[in-house]
Parts: sequence; structure tokens; C-alpha cells
Amino acid sequence: MNISSHYRLLHFIPWTRRKIYKMLLFSIIPTLLFYLLNWTWLAIPWVPVALIGTATAFISGFKNTQTYSRMWEARQVYGAIINSSRGFGIMVKDFIRANDKSLESSLHKEVLYRHFAWLTALRFQLRETKSWENVKTKSYNREYLKYYKVPEWESRLDESLKPFLADEELHYILSTKNRATQILAKQSARLKELNQNETINNYSYVALEGVLKDLYDQQGKCERIKNFPYPRQFSSINLYFTNALCFLIPLGFIGELSKLTDKNGEWMIWLTIPLSVLVGWIFLVLEQIGESTENPFEGNANDIPITQISRNIEIDLREMLGEKDLPPAIQPQNNILM
Repeated sequence: MNISSHYRLLHFIPWTRRKIYKMLLFSIIPTLLFYLLNWTWLAIPWVPVALIGTATAFISGFKNTQTYSRMWEARQVYGAIINSSRGFGIMVKDFIRANDKSLESSLHKEVLYRHFAWLTALRFQLRETKSWENVKTKSYNREYLKYYKVPEWESRLDESLKPFLADEELHYILSTKNRATQILAKQSARLKELNQNETINNYSYVALEGVLKDLYDQQGKCERIKNFPYPRQFSSINLYFTNALCFLIPLGFIGELSKLTDKNGEWMIWLTIPLSVLVGWIFLVLEQIGESTENPFEGNANDIPITQISRNIEIDLREMLGEKDLPPAIQPQNNILM
């Protein structure tokens, strides 16, 4: 997530420079052919360009609206995880009781540390790369990775889980496919044991299990966004429409500007190049921005900052436990917060 007021042109222009190169190619070649070889048939009326441009603007707007909705839903889900986690923390502190205060503190720590393990396993699962995601497959996104790092790609899951789980439990969790799901299952089994031992009364046990169910719901919503891409048919037609429009824009400008050459001189035809580059760049960048927004957990600079959110939850719950040696908050790199 970018936390500055806007992307700097120093970053934005290089990120989109290949779109500029494409438009230069699309505009220079037909202009040279028209001017040097007198291929007047290249000039087309502006009406078909305007019609295709209208359709392209509509489908680009639709895509960007839908991809923004995916991103905002993901942020809402993680907002719900924050609230449920804090509620779970105070419930664990108040509902799990024992005559031995050291045992009570140990139980609080065990349950909340297992919750930290769930947060860790979930964010690692969400950062796994899918075939339709763009951050590693598109060259401009790979280049932009020099401005920030994705913590889940820089570390190992087993090392990240080790501080939160006992060795036997850690070994079991790592042997499963959906680690986050199994951690919550272990959490539920442990709460059941505490209820059977009368460390948690029946009412409190039901309330705690309700929070676990809510966490499962939020995990399922994250997995739905992660595992179901923006529909490929809409993504494809947006790409095809945009490229078709960018190919036709210079031909339309040639048609319009050639009408002015008699009055203003032959130099007018050369305005085709800068005008085509500008208009085509706008449409191509709209498509690229929609593409960079559609997968909010992929490790993109526009991702939901799930690492930072998970760390903030951990800090809050550790303070509930009375701990003083707290992990540092995640800091942005070049205004990118992961």
C-alpha cells in the first residue's frame, strides 16, 4: 500500500514507460508512411476511433471499478480480523481462569500465541503466487520490487511460526496443506480441553468458539478473493479493446491533421506522434492500473498491508499479556507498506 499523497512521476513514468514505447511505435510508423510514401489510405475518419474509444473507456471504467471493489473488500475483511482479534484477546484474558496465576498467564500466552501463528500462516498463504497474478510475471512489476520487499518472500514459514507454537504442534501444522485452517482447529481443540477441565465455563467456551467461527469466516473471504481471479473474459476484452484503440488513434489523428496541412503547413501532420502517445498512454495506463489492483494479496505495491496489520494485532495482544519486549511496527519502504 502506498501511503504517500501520490505516486511520484520519478516512479510512475518508468513503471509505465513500455506503454510510451508502444505508442511511439504505433504513431511514428504510420506517420512516416503517410508523409514519406504518401500512403494516404492510412488516414481514417475520426468516427470509428471515437466509437471504439467510447467502448474502451466504458470497459476500462468497469474493470477499474470492479478491481477497486475487490481491493476494498479485502481491506474490510482484514479490518474485521483486527476487531475479532482484539475481542478474542480480551475474552481470553477474562474467560480463562485458574487458581494458579502463573498457570493462568501461561494459558493466556499459549492461546494468544497460537492466534499469532494463525495470522502468520494466513498471510503466508495469501502471499503465495497464483498463475493469473502479475507481480512476478510482468517485467514492470518485477522492476518495481526494487522499491520495497515482501516479508513473506524474504523469510520461511517454519521460522516465522517457531516462536508461537510448540515443536510437536509446529511439526503437525507444517505437514498440513491449509496451515491456517488447522491452527484454528488446534485452537478449538485446546479450548475444548480447557472447558472440560473447567478452566473455561460453558458460556465463555461458547463465546470463544463463536470468535473462532468468525475468524474462519474472514479467512474464507480472504481465500475467495485470493483463489478466484478477476474474470478472465472481462480482463481479456479490456486488453484487446485498449490495444485496438491505441493502434487506430494515430490513423485517426493523421486523418484529422492532414486536413489542416494545407492551411497551416506540412508540420501539422507531425503532431500525430505526441498527441497519439498522450491519448494512448492514458488508456494503456488505465488498463495497467486496473491490472495492478485486481489481486490485493499478491505482493504488489498496491496490496493490502497484511504484514503490517498482523504485526499491529500482535503488538496489541502482547500488551494485553503485559509484555514489554514488543516487536517493532512494520515501517514503510519508499512509502510502500506491506
